[in-house]
Amino acid sequence: MNGIDGNKTMQLQTSIITRNAIGEQVESWGTVQEITGWLDLAGGDSKYQTYSAKIQESTHIFLADYVRLAENITAESSRAVIDGKRYDIMLIDNPMEMNRQLEFYLKYTGGQ
Repeated sequence: MNGIDGNKTMQLQTSIITRNAIGEQVESWGTVQEITGWLDLAGGDSKYQTYSAKIQESTHIFLADYVRLAENITAESSRAVIDGKRYDIMLIDNPMEMNRQLEFYLKYTGGQ
């Protein structure tokens, strides 16, 4: 069976909170893992909404071959950067828990 391969590299980043000289919290992001796959626009105007709210809010889908994700990567604590554009991760799906592919439901948040 051939893999998905892909033409895009997604950087999965997690935030790191530090304090500056006057004690304020400063958030910075660091790349934890890179995954190659395909990015597609999640569009459509279906009147039949059977998906969860997180999927409905998504603007893009990133499909990749299954890889074990770093332990600290979750939809709640991570973001994706693809071609210098930032995306919030709404949902990470391993369809039917078959460990063949990963689907990342993303929400575009802007350039870097």
